[in-house]
Amino acid sequence: PDQIFPSTACLIQAQLEADPLTAFDVQAVCSGFVYGLVVADAMIRSGMNQRALVIGAELFSRILDWNDRTTCVLFGDGAGAAVLEASGEPGLLASELKADGSQSGVLCTAGRVAQGKVEGHPFLTMDGPAVFKLAVNVLGASALKVLTEAGLSAAQLDWLIPHQANVRILNAIAKRVGVPEEKMVATVDRHGNTSAASVPLALDLAVRDGRIKSGQTVMLQGVGGGFTWGSALLRW
Repeated sequence: PDQIFPSTACLIQAQLEADPLTAFDVQAVCSGFVYGLVVADAMIRSGMNQRALVIGAELFSRILDWNDRTTCVLFGDGAGAAVLEASGEPGLLASELKADGSQSGVLCTAGRVAQGKVEGHPFLTMDGPAVFKLAVNVLGASALKVLTEAGLSAAQLDWLIPHQANVRILNAIAKRVGVPEEKMVATVDRHGNTSAASVPLALDLAVRDGRIKSGQTVMLQGVGGGFTWGSALLRW
């Protein structure tokens, strides 16, 4: 976030010159956009809201140690957004959100501000092999669970858009789910790992270039620090 509080959502609401409305941040790092999408969908289904603007944005350059080549070359800054609206036909067919705090140390920024000083390590740290193993296992299982919940098979999925961590993780997830690589959207070569922004950036690219078409099924997946992960199956 730009600051500890108020939330970034409140600052954006002011910049948009919108009337007072529901505005809050969702802290799930690389899973943030998927978390936000599912939360917004639930609020719309409940009748509390009719429309929602979900934003995934990160400035990872602020927390990277430029002397640590195991992390600084992987991440990028970015932002993406989507608007959800109440409809007679469901756009979000099935979803799952999960977290396992016992794995918080594999990907984190442990520093904090106290008494006007930074305490602890202020930069991002990552156990790459552990992240790879966790990401592939949890996202593979999550995708299959959500497909089953929606009554669909992997063969019926038109597009898979996982969090854009790195190509090895993307390919391993596609293999685990049983989706051919040509049905997976990959943009990590363009943007790097932009955390919560990676999924909306990839979604936007695939919509703009015509790959994703109306009526197709699209699986969005996020995974990141926490350890958090989630899947959302959409009818576009």
